[in-house]
Amino acid sequence: MSTIAKVLTGQAGRIVLDRTGIVGSFDYRLEWVPDPANMPMINGAKPDGSKLDGASIFTAVQEQLGLKLESTKGPVEILVIERAEKATEN
Repeated sequence: MSTIAKVLTGQAGRIVLDRTGIVGSFDYRLEWVPDPANMPMINGAKPDGSKLDGASIFTAVQEQLGLKLESTKGPVEILVIERAEKATEN
């Protein structure tokens, strides 16, 4: 389940945490239509998505895997860089 959470993090555009408590390895197939907002630019433009037909990642996870993605607030790790200096030649 932690692997699915990592994949969903990239696809959902937000952090996905595995809170299922389910362990083990699984074979699964998940079909969805990518959100045009999260799609890469092609030739300097993003696809409009109007020709895409199918379930969103959130709907697909619930209908096809029986899992529910819930949006919550929680602490996140951040890295604060207070200053940076150009490296000197050795």
